[in-house]
This record gives sequence, structure tokens and C-alpha cells, in this order.
Amino acid sequence: MGAIRDFMERHYLHFNAREVVDAAKAYEAHVDAGGKMLVAMAGAMSTGEFGISLARMIRAGKVHAISCTGANLEEDVFNLVANRDYEIIQSWRELSTADEQALFDRGMNRVTDTCIPETVMRHIEGRLIACWQRAVETGTRKTAPEFLFEVLSDPSLEEHYQIDPAHSWMLAAKEIGIPVFAPGWEDSTMGNMFSANVMKGVVGSHSCVKSGTEQFQALIEWYLMNHGEGAHPSVGFFQIGGGIAGDFAICTVPCITQDLEREVPYWGYFCQITDAQPSYGGYSGAPANEKITWGKLEPTTPRFEINSDAAIVAPLICAWVLGD
Repeated sequence: MGAIRDFMERHYLHFNAREVVDAAKAYEAHVDAGGKMLVAMAGAMSTGEFGISLARMIRAGKVHAISCTGANLEEDVFNLVANRDYEIIQSWRELSTADEQALFDRGMNRVTDTCIPETVMRHIEGRLIACWQRAVETGTRKTAPEFLFEVLSDPSLEEHYQIDPAHSWMLAAKEIGIPVFAPGWEDSTMGNMFSANVMKGVVGSHSCVKSGTEQFQALIEWYLMNHGEGAHPSVGFFQIGGGIAGDFAICTVPCITQDLEREVPYWGYFCQITDAQPSYGGYSGAPANEKITWGKLEPTTPRFEINSDAAIVAPLICAWVLGD
């Protein structure tokens, strides 16, 4: 085994640590047996540079679809072209309201300890506006991820790269051709900018961007094509955080079985990494067994619940699966 796997095997024997190793082993067994894996990604994992691990996983055939927030979608591209312009604030807990205002006045948008410059957002907006305008003129309709793939396909963007492109999970997804879904995309910087540009008349119509329900239909169709019909494990579900990225995607199975009234295998593996606790109806901290009552998982589905920091844990699981 690799050094990281050796370390985890030796030291991660109890509590969340043991759950991490068990989840990693089951992930590896799932894909080795021919099962596909969907990654649902909330939080700010792209700004946390999870792309270093996720891009490798995609290229190694260990990830086959992604459902993510609009923030994770765009922030991987922001990081690709502006990483060296970011600012790290090590004492972020000590910032005063005046300090926060000063960051705003300089166009530095803070995500915990990391400030993203407004300039990169406007750079990508300009490229997307051209894509949206062409789509309206030609009657073309795409998803938000597909428009960003179009931006990434422009060779002129390469001169702006500030990280190794091997560390961009969006570039890896485009290269390998796996589907990416971004439910609730309007809750993101680019979604806000799109709405504003339509309202200003810069982009002629909202209709060029496909809706969330159209994305959901595409995900259902992808699941129907990839669950394996019992020949190998059904599609697995690896969830980082909670919220819309997770619930949108995991609802695929109950929609097929209860609304379309078609029989399909349940999700074949489930793992969630979250720091949320079960309380008062919240989704992010909902335990896996609750999903059984909604027809998302079945009692025999391998289930792992890791209550920890995904920025630390998710790369470790990827490292295990990749044999590091």
C-alpha cells in the first residue's frame, strides 16, 4: 500500500477516523466492482482546492458524475485563473467589521480565510456574456456547467492559468466527459450576474440557460443508463456537506420509483462528510437512516456518516482510493 494508506490503516482505528477508513475501503470496493460514483459537493470545496484530489479521481475513473452548488462550479474556474491573486487571512477570526468593510472596498470577497478578488469574477463574467449572447442568437440552450465548459474550451483562457491545470476538477470533467449538475445555480455569483445581464438587456433572454428541472431529468436519464441493472453495484453517492447539491441528486431514485413508477436499484453506496448535527428538520445533518423512509436508500445500502471537516477528510478518502 501507499504511505497515506499505511498511515490511515495503522492509526485510524476508532470513531470518525475508523469511519473514514471504512468509507474509503467501501468506495474502492464499489468502483472496483464496476459501480459508478456520483459526488455531491456543497460548501466551498473548490476554493479549498479540493480540485487537486477530485481532478485525479475523475481522470482515474473513480468519479462518474458531479452535483454541486453554483459556488463550487464557478470557484474552481476562479481558482484556475486567479489563484495567485487570492489573499489568505490567517487571523480571520479576529477581523472587525471595519476590516471586513475594507476587504469589500478592495473587491476581496472572503470565504473563511481566503479572499477571492472581484476582478476574476468580472473576467469570467465577460467571457460568459459572449457565450450567453451567442446562445440567445442561435436558439441554443445549455446548462450552467455547459456554459463554463464552453469558456474552458477557449484556448485564449490558457494564458491566464495560475495553477497546474491538472488541479482543476472542471477541466478534468470536461476532458473525461462526465456530467456536471448545478441545482439552484441562481444562488451563485455567475447566476446573479446572469440575471442582472438579462434585466439590463445585455443578454436577450433567460431561456438560454436550462432550468433545474431539466437538469434533474438529465440526471434521472443518466441514472437509468448507469445503475447496472444488477450486473454490478448500483450508482454510489458520495456527499460532501448537505443542502441542495445533495438532496437534488439523491432524489433521483425516489422520483424514478415513486413518480415515474419504474423499478430501479437503490443507490448502491452512501457516504456523507458533514460537521452538521441532526436537529429540527435540517437536511445537512440528517442521518443516513432517515433517507430510508424517503425511498432514497434501503436498509442494506452500505452507509457511512463522517462527522468532520470535509476539507481534511475528503482528500484522505481520495488518497486511499487512488492508492497513495
